[in-house]
Amino acid sequence: MNKVTIYHNPRCSKSRSTLALLEEKKESIEIIEYLDTPPSMNKLDKICTKLGLEPLQLIRTKEALFKELGLSKEDQRSRKEWLRLMVDNPKLMERPIVLKGEKAALGRPPESVLEIL
Repeated sequence: MNKVTIYHNPRCSKSRSTLALLEEKKESIEIIEYLDTPPSMNKLDKICTKLGLEPLQLIRTKEALFKELGLSKEDQRSRKEWLRLMVDNPKLMERPIVLKGEKAALGRPPESVLEIL
């Protein structure tokens, strides 16, 4: 059985609910508090690919930090630049992200992770 990895923010209600759901399903869980331990750029790139999302789609554009950094959804940045922004500013990452083997899901809503278990 593959271990489940959750990129978790304990202050986020969706992240807490997703973690509780994984625990309820008796999954073996690796918890990564991504604000303290952000994924590398390479890892984040692979996560985006597994999710089928471009990096901008994984960015919390309504986060105050997004505006403070002078960012816009219309910015013409490369994939690498968007990834670097999330690595350097993990608060911008959408959460929670759950990985199991070659599959990934965004826990919004938390039940959406059930399809990869």
